Amino acid sequence: MNGLRVLKSGPLSLLQDGGRRGWQHLGVSPSGPLDMHAAAWANRLLHNPWGTPLLEVALGDLELQAELDTWVAVCGADMPLCVDEEPQPPWSRLPLRAGQRLKLGFARSGQRAYLAVVGGFSVEPVLGSVSTQQREHLGGLHGEGAQLQVDDLLPCRSGSFVLKASVPWPYLPDYSCKPLLRVITGGDAAHFEEDQLQGFFARHWQLSPQSDRMGARLLGEALQAPARQWSLGVGRGAIQVPPDGQPIILQADHQTMGGYPLLGWLHPLDQSRLAQCPAYHELRFTPVSVSDTQAELREFYQFFGR
Repeated sequence: MNGLRVLKSGPLSLLQDGGRRGWQHLGVSPSGPLDMHAAAWANRLLHNPWGTPLLEVALGDLELQAELDTWVAVCGADMPLCVDEEPQPPWSRLPLRAGQRLKLGFARSGQRAYLAVVGGFSVEPVLGSVSTQQREHLGGLHGEGAQLQVDDLLPCRSGSFVLKASVPWPYLPDYSCKPLLRVITGGDAAHFEEDQLQGFFARHWQLSPQSDRMGARLLGEALQAPARQWSLGVGRGAIQVPPDGQPIILQADHQTMGGYPLLGWLHPLDQSRLAQCPAYHELRFTPVSVSDTQAELREFYQFFGR
């Protein structure tokens, strides 16, 4: 099968889809895109179903050469996008002809862009998903959890549209602003001292450069967490407070069990905003109710056809 040949792979380019669901009881994390908002738009522009395999490009510096005629869509971080040196608009779908080269420069705002193709990349799933999990050596192009390398071939099929299209401007996020992220308090929140719980929302935090796809680590005035003597299952968005008092927000490649006290969970839609923050970016948090979160998430999934 023909596809897109990798000429430059960038710092970290990973195949992702809707995630590896149903295996957490065996210690396998779900993975999937860190920014599901941008990933969902990239697939929607091409009329792909939710979770169709696409490419997550961290920081940029990616170059691909088409070996067939197809259409692609790129959404997410502000990375200069060119086809054969001709600039192209972001958050758009565009044709890519055999022999043409698509380039993504280094991100000017945001951290991750998502590149989708018509019908998705045709890769053999592992445990029901092509999502790349480097720590567990699962998924990806060859099923071993590896990031893209130069000369890899991303298999895909031909496809066509009559017109180019772009995401309407009201849906485009501003990755340069300081986000106010919403948190559902719960877990061990009732066991935190009131001043510590309120302090989490009152303080200014920064995103640690030690953050990765497993967890977003915060830097700031340390919290005092209650003692915990047992482990329990954890999911994406869980906010753990380890002994050093610097919270960790679990991300797509999170572990499946944890023993640190839980302050609550980050709103699922705000996980996408967090995924686009660079190191030392300032973060603030505010409480949100479960009912409001459910209503917003239901609307989001209905819009994208999940």
